Amino acid sequence: MLAICGIPLFFLELSLGQFSSLGPLAVWKISPLFKGAGAAMLLIVGLVAIYYNMIIAYVLFYLFASLTSNLPWEHCGNWWNTDLCLEHRASKDGNGALPLNLTSTVSPSEEYWSRYVLHIQGSRGIGSPGQIRWNLCLCLLLAWVIVFLCILKGVKSSGKVVYFTATFPYLILLMLLVRGVTLPGAWKGIQFYLTPQFHHLLSSKVWIEAALQIFYSLGVGFGGLLTFASYNTFHQNIYRDTFIVTLGNAITSILAGFAIFSVLGYMSQELGVPVDQVAKAGPGLAFVVYPQAMTMLPLSPFWSFLFFFMLLTLGLDSQFAFLETIVTAVTDEFPYYLRPKKAVFSGLICVAMYLMGLVLTTDGGMYWLVLLDDYSASFGLMVAVITTCLAVTRVYGIQRFCRDIHMMLGFKPGLYFRACWLFLSPATLLALLVYSIVKYQPSEYGSYRFPAWAELLGILMGLLSCLMIPAGMLVAVLREEGSLWEHPAQQCLPNHPLKASRFPSYRCWKQSLNSMPKGHPTCEWQGRILPRHVTHSLGEVTVPPPFPRVVAQTNPGDAVSVLPVTLEAVPEPWFSALWLLCCSGSSRPAGQP
Repeated sequence: MLAICGIPLFFLELSLGQFSSLGPLAVWKISPLFKGAGAAMLLIVGLVAIYYNMIIAYVLFYLFASLTSNLPWEHCGNWWNTDLCLEHRASKDGNGALPLNLTSTVSPSEEYWSRYVLHIQGSRGIGSPGQIRWNLCLCLLLAWVIVFLCILKGVKSSGKVVYFTATFPYLILLMLLVRGVTLPGAWKGIQFYLTPQFHHLLSSKVWIEAALQIFYSLGVGFGGLLTFASYNTFHQNIYRDTFIVTLGNAITSILAGFAIFSVLGYMSQELGVPVDQVAKAGPGLAFVVYPQAMTMLPLSPFWSFLFFFMLLTLGLDSQFAFLETIVTAVTDEFPYYLRPKKAVFSGLICVAMYLMGLVLTTDGGMYWLVLLDDYSASFGLMVAVITTCLAVTRVYGIQRFCRDIHMMLGFKPGLYFRACWLFLSPATLLALLVYSIVKYQPSEYGSYRFPAWAELLGILMGLLSCLMIPAGMLVAVLREEGSLWEHPAQQCLPNHPLKASRFPSYRCWKQSLNSMPKGHPTCEWQGRILPRHVTHSLGEVTVPPPFPRVVAQTNPGDAVSVLPVTLEAVPEPWFSALWLLCCSGSSRPAGQP
């Protein structure tokens, strides 16, 4: 999945963002008919950001709870515990075995999570969420305040924070890995981790989860890659960066697996049960199993604090990307209104998402979080990625796109990337999409089964992002002048070259225009006389006479691009349009939208 979808789509989005210096909405100047794909990405990112920050709030809750001499989920006997609560370590017999059936008991960490943190017993289901948990509400508020302060000045501020949040987790992960593999019984967990179970390959959910894991871990399809690549310099070597990030991400995931499953093996030996009865998927692993494992270690509050601090830094990295994507995309659409007030706009986005996330802080908030997690970025995300891939390669054109990459990097993508972009990546995702629909599995949380109306709501939530694509097509067609039959064809074509956006403002265009010598029907660049018939990656264009002499001052090796500009501010009335040759050195300044 990484080779067929992850790496190629990662490079595609980086290339689009770096070449255009535009966010996920404005980048569809390459083909306005498909602007709805960018809107779908923003809707998905917005939904994910709402519940993702709730997970960060849970992490903050456990982080504060770890600042004690004894972890609160270590023992039974608290007001939230039931008669089923059993401290498994304390119930061993002399042979170190557990005489009781563990399936009929509940660990203290599980009851702490479900009955104290979530207080899920106060809800009868997703239809009756119950009261707001004010401790969770305050943790969610703190999470949004942290995110807002870190994105306050755009990538200039979030970029500095990421230097810490992206590197410090490696130090903690290394400490947890060394501690885990030195525990007795760690080899049981590692053996379970490395042993393949091929029968799971027949489950559609496994493949869907694998694809979504690639998308989540690499950021493919969420618009974040487009957004942050738009701040790169034009000649940044994103080809090298693609392999460094994707392979580094895969290696990190493997190391994290060793760190986690070595501790689970230790738990398996301590409890006398198989590893598969200890391991849990979803939030249970981070908030039930691993906290329980921490209680079995010396200095358990210290290791618990390190673990949840690592989760906090990892979660904030993703949340920064989500919010920066939304803010950048919207400000690119309304630059004159929002760019001078970007900090205020960012604050309003955070406040709105905090209010929408309050339902997740109720007694039944976990049910809503599971619903959002299952449907907000499932098939909708796949449809958006498939549409993006097909629009770039089939509509904008694979040859044009490769020439644009050649303009940036000095070479064209090889056969591997072209084959994946044209066939392998969209075909694989389409097959997974169809398979997931055929083998549809309803959502569930533990033993709770969601009612039919909740399932329908989740499906509609996923379909809403898909419907943004045809809705965007309809809007683009209706806004185009001319006959109705010509509209789709016109909207498939780029309305102007991507490279035009690398000018920071119209004032820069006007200053360049007013300083140009006129009067000669040729164009000169780097000492060469260019013909009136100019070939660009967008196709072949003819400059209408009279064609003024244009001298572009550039450095050797700089690429040029063709930009149609209407000279409303230029006093000479004898020509109405000019094909301006602009050097590629100007990029979106760091910290500026």
